[in-house]
Amino acid sequence: MSQEEHFAVRPIAHLARLELSEAQLAEYSVQLDHILGYVAKLDALDVTGVEPLAHPNPVYDVTREDATRPGLTVDLALLNAPRAAQNQFSVPKVVE
Repeated sequence: MSQEEHFAVRPIAHLARLELSEAQLAEYSVQLDHILGYVAKLDALDVTGVEPLAHPNPVYDVTREDATRPGLTVDLALLNAPRAAQNQFSVPKVVE
């Protein structure tokens, strides 16, 4: 293959810091051609009246009502703590 056929692949490989052999350049050039051909087919589709999508399924407001609820008491929060002191979790000192 000639140098012109690798023109699209060489700069991309360089930017990606890939060292490709001539065979790889030829193979990826053909693959890139197929991909760009498929994109051209998609580009030819008539999509007038089709709304852009952010998600393929309809998304509804799934958040729950923001209501206050009672939390844990101090005794319940410290129930399974390995150590507690002065109504707080007691942990080993980790500062050097």
